[in-house]
Amino acid sequence: MKTIAQESQEIPINDHVQTDGTRWKIKEKLFLGLSKEEYKAQAMRNPVNWVLFIIFLVGLPLLATRYLGGLDTVTHSSNDYPWGLFLGFGLFGMVPLSASGFLLGTTVEIFGRKDFVPIERLALLNGLLGYFFAVIYLEVDLGMPWRLPYPMFVSLGPAAVLFLVAWHVATYLSVQIAEVAPSLFEWMGWLKAKRFIKSITIGLTIAGIILSTLHQGALGALFCYAPTKVHPLWLSTNFMWIHFFCSAIFAGLSMVIVVSTLCKYFMRWRCDERFLNAVDPLTVALGKGCAYALITYLVIKIVGIAHDNEWEYLLTDWGFYYTLELGLGALLPLILFTVGVKYGWPNVVRTAAVITVIGVVMNRLNTSLISFNWNLYQEIPRWQEIWITVTIFAVYFITYRFILYRLPILYEWKGEK
Repeated sequence: MKTIAQESQEIPINDHVQTDGTRWKIKEKLFLGLSKEEYKAQAMRNPVNWVLFIIFLVGLPLLATRYLGGLDTVTHSSNDYPWGLFLGFGLFGMVPLSASGFLLGTTVEIFGRKDFVPIERLALLNGLLGYFFAVIYLEVDLGMPWRLPYPMFVSLGPAAVLFLVAWHVATYLSVQIAEVAPSLFEWMGWLKAKRFIKSITIGLTIAGIILSTLHQGALGALFCYAPTKVHPLWLSTNFMWIHFFCSAIFAGLSMVIVVSTLCKYFMRWRCDERFLNAVDPLTVALGKGCAYALITYLVIKIVGIAHDNEWEYLLTDWGFYYTLELGLGALLPLILFTVGVKYGWPNVVRTAAVITVIGVVMNRLNTSLISFNWNLYQEIPRWQEIWITVTIFAVYFITYRFILYRLPILYEWKGEK
């Protein structure tokens, strides 16, 4: 697409009207202004698509096996280890990385930082897709998706944390759909609907702040259901909710840095000058927020250990691994963020953001899987479970790319303010 966009005056599409004065049709917009043959040819030339094809070739039959034969055909899930990669990565990992929506929405709409507008829609889209695919991972783990409304409407459990999380995620997902909708309405040319969403933006943003804050902490509170199973270093019943909430702040901001960097280098043809010129300074600005959140997180972690008087665990093998997680996943990126922000080095900030994303996923896997039942035996995921996890993430990647290619996320739609 990069080569095609350089050779054509009409591609990429960023207006309703073609150069000859006629209007683009929805079908033509979906195919990016190419004929079916041209679209197929450029898709075949992309080596990433061949990698995705191989992943799906193995992953889709495995996914069918999971639903036809049950969860035990692809995982080692048991009463000892009820949470595997589908929840450890897909739910507990994807949700904090998707906190970018409410963070950037708050920054722009509530605090009036209009300089962050060029990446606001990207952050909102990242939040929407992250939460949506977290639900997909949850459904793959639970099975029977047609039963999803049952615990929310029929057999209610208002005193349960899971009930709280379910309703918060469902309502917040609806809020995020509304927040991303203006880009779709611009692409469709439905300005009346766009104006309506814009008129309730403040309300949507406030709802997003409330809902996201509550369920990010509630995910941490879930582990208080099993206080004797999770290793004491990873479980602090009094601080678990704030550990998860605080880590979601720098996780969401770091994810925006990573995604915007990927778009800048691999999807430059779809970005406009406003986005490209803003990426580097906004990367440094986001890094400053990450640094503040990381130092807060580290302090709260130390306070949690002191409060529960768990210092002796730090001298064990588990303590060494815990220190390694904090050192590589929090302290190292904190130093890099600080240096990058002080000297205005966006590439250093980007390196810190990548390490932070990996560190957050590592923390969630350690909490939900590795340190779970630490005094019994260690659960090793089956290769089928790993492959299905990668397959669903590949669908997430394709969906993300499909939307960025078309909707005005990385660029402004011409003629419509």
